[in-house]
Amino acid sequence: MDFTIAGILALDGLTNGAIYALLALATVLVFAVTRVIFIPQGEFVAFGALTLAALQQGQTPATAHFLLVMTALVALLDGWAAWRGGQGRRGLLRVLVQALPGLLIGLLALWAAPRQWPLPVQAALSLAIVTPMGAQIYRLAYQSLADASVLVLLIVSVGVHFALTGLGLVFFGAEGSRNPAFWDANFSAGALSLSGQTVIIMAAALALISALWLFFEHSLRGKALRATAVNRLGARLMGISSTAAGQQAFTLAAFIGALSGLLISPTTTIFYDSGFLIGLKGFVAAVFAGLASYPGAALGAVLVGLLESFSSFWASAYKEVIVFTFILPVLLWRSLRDPHGEEH
Repeated sequence: MDFTIAGILALDGLTNGAIYALLALATVLVFAVTRVIFIPQGEFVAFGALTLAALQQGQTPATAHFLLVMTALVALLDGWAAWRGGQGRRGLLRVLVQALPGLLIGLLALWAAPRQWPLPVQAALSLAIVTPMGAQIYRLAYQSLADASVLVLLIVSVGVHFALTGLGLVFFGAEGSRNPAFWDANFSAGALSLSGQTVIIMAAALALISALWLFFEHSLRGKALRATAVNRLGARLMGISSTAAGQQAFTLAAFIGALSGLLISPTTTIFYDSGFLIGLKGFVAAVFAGLASYPGAALGAVLVGLLESFSSFWASAYKEVIVFTFILPVLLWRSLRDPHGEEH
């Protein structure tokens, strides 16, 4: 290995690390607010990329039908809860208003799919289709178990992961897809070559990380989410709805996952189950931060990306083993550094 090869590998590792950083931040966000270890985070990556691929082919994405079905199920559950709670017509009207955005997005996707709109518009439509699924999955799978133990929530996450993976196979089939790049430019500096898509990935990651920092530090909703993460009971006593906080956290996680899928789909072929492995590497980065620190998660993601890149050069057959083995010394170090008693 010389400096040229090391530079190429470092650039590749930083590019992958930018994606892992986004997924790690989403994992930390969901766990901090809801105590859910969100294993299906990677499924949003696959759904976002493959939804765009379907739109590129002029086909109606199955995720649009899925969004309509999920919206209807959530509306039925909320409507039944409002009726049983004695809210009457006013409660039912509020449920219909809440369901309206999902219905409009789904119907828009059905109408727009055959019309071959420009790539940026199709990407925005893909984000609009996948993002609401985060809150809907929280409502259907997690909301009634919000006060359950972390172990129960983890078991539910495993079930949701298998369900979404199976649905992904039904929706998109076993064949993979690769989307066109958002920017076809190519920059060279000596032996190093930087594509426009790589620039977009890094710029989008930095912009989203900065936006999340501004959201949590300077917005009322962001501070409410932070309060829920610190003390759920205290936040409830102060009038902050833990249910609304969970829905917002899952919505942000779905948006970040779908955006990550759009960013990486021009650089690699995405299959219906590709998101699991990508999301798992983001989870490794989140564990590096103890599922608590956003800067630590970003740093861990960069380390995971670099480790994966250099491992593919030295021992490509074992790169996944090396990356996931990286979690063991981190867990050991955290266990020795922060010993704790049995949780009740």
